[in-house]
Amino acid sequence: MQPAALLRPPHQCGARSVSRLEADQTDGGKPCADPHGAASPQPGPSRARRILVLALATAGGAGFAPVAPGTAGAAVGVGLYALLAPGGAIAVGLAVLVASGVGVWCAGEAERIFGRADDGRIVIDEVAGQLVALWPLALLAPPGRALAPLPVAIGFLAFRAFDVVKPGPVRWAERSFAGGRGVMFDDLLAGAFAAGVVAAGVLAGLAS
Repeated sequence: MQPAALLRPPHQCGARSVSRLEADQTDGGKPCADPHGAASPQPGPSRARRILVLALATAGGAGFAPVAPGTAGAAVGVGLYALLAPGGAIAVGLAVLVASGVGVWCAGEAERIFGRADDGRIVIDEVAGQLVALWPLALLAPPGRALAPLPVAIGFLAFRAFDVVKPGPVRWAERSFAGGRGVMFDDLLAGAFAAGVVAAGVLAGLAS
């Protein structure tokens, strides 16, 4: 579906019936369905609201990348970190809180617009998770080294690896929550795992 077509009110999903476990990770999710098997149309959001939701959920359109939209979303996270890092760990930490809170809302709204649970075009979760992964660099790096290329690259690659492999707690979060929380929480945990790798690298002197 083209982005412009998404601005037209679509069929709206009722209560989410597709669990995170059932969502197909290869095609970006499965269609939402009414729990009783019947259509339950609801009033769609206004055009302005849909534009806002899609802009946030797709990280300014990064989620529409034809290949690896999750990686594109993580790259947006790196760019946002680069803008915020001069402000220190507090600025990056506040951005994590804002992105997480906004992400829970807009990801849930975007699921209803796309008609799919955890649609692959929703990448605000990758943005937030990437910020979590790089936060230790802003906190622990020597003055002026919060943008050291090697630990930034390690944080990017580590986050993508944990997001794809989904070790224990990350997989649990993916399967245990629904709606916007389900979209966001596993990526935040993946970011926390990657943050541990980044912190270890910084403490080992990779940012010097």
